[in-house]
Amino acid sequence: MKIRKVGVIGAGQMGAGIAQVCAGIGKEVLLCDIKEEFVQNGINTITKNLQRSVTKERINQDKMNSTLSNVKTTLHNNDLKNCDIVIEAIIENKDIKKKLFSNLGKITKENTILASNTSSIPISILAEASGRPTKVVGMHFMNPVPVMKLVEVIRAKTTDDETFGTTFKLAEDLNKVPVLVNDFPGFVSNRILLPMLNEAIFCVMEGVAEPEAIDTVMKLGMSHPMGPLRLADFIGLDTCLAIMQVLHRDMNDDKYRPCPLLIEMVKKGKLGNKTGEGFYKY
Repeated sequence: MKIRKVGVIGAGQMGAGIAQVCAGIGKEVLLCDIKEEFVQNGINTITKNLQRSVTKERINQDKMNSTLSNVKTTLHNNDLKNCDIVIEAIIENKDIKKKLFSNLGKITKENTILASNTSSIPISILAEASGRPTKVVGMHFMNPVPVMKLVEVIRAKTTDDETFGTTFKLAEDLNKVPVLVNDFPGFVSNRILLPMLNEAIFCVMEGVAEPEAIDTVMKLGMSHPMGPLRLADFIGLDTCLAIMQVLHRDMNDDKYRPCPLLIEMVKKGKLGNKTGEGFYKY
């Protein structure tokens, strides 16, 4: 199956990044969200990313212009009906995603691949909701999408060979490194990463050390490029909490219990970079 037209639902940081890399290899991209300001913010994000690359001489102005010309926007899911693949990158909420996949299963072409950029929700749940479980797959990009090479391609038990193979090939075409991952909560990346971030938050709550000290230990002692608390702020503490809640519920193991401090910070709206304050101020 040839991928020519890509739909991306969700124009936030992840969705805009996915739209950018797809448009950058010549795909026709339709970026969809629920409000005009959201899709415009997505276009602004793509424009800033590309302009930075021009400034650093990674691409030229013609490449920037052609990439932007490949991206169109819409506020209506129905406009995605003729896409060859639709990649969902919306809020990490199981019920909202299930409702979306149910809708996509009704409005898109019979052979359209429905992919999710979910960080933790089992693909099988979304596959069942779609009504076409053979055509659903996970495509978990890393943030920031234009920079990070890894893509977890998650195969549910119902995903057919063509769907998986086409999605894997698309990731390769995007100059990414796709890795086959089977369908378990949190997959590989977040099943390992998020408990580490959660434990770092426990260290703050219990007074083991200050955030700067914890991050320094992990950077200098473990050769991590970014400390866990700075990374949690970058990901978004609300997203971290949502992933930990999925792991805790679906794995039924208290080692995935979200730290009470994480819950408290999310309730207070201290979500990290996006709100200007998390474990650090921005």
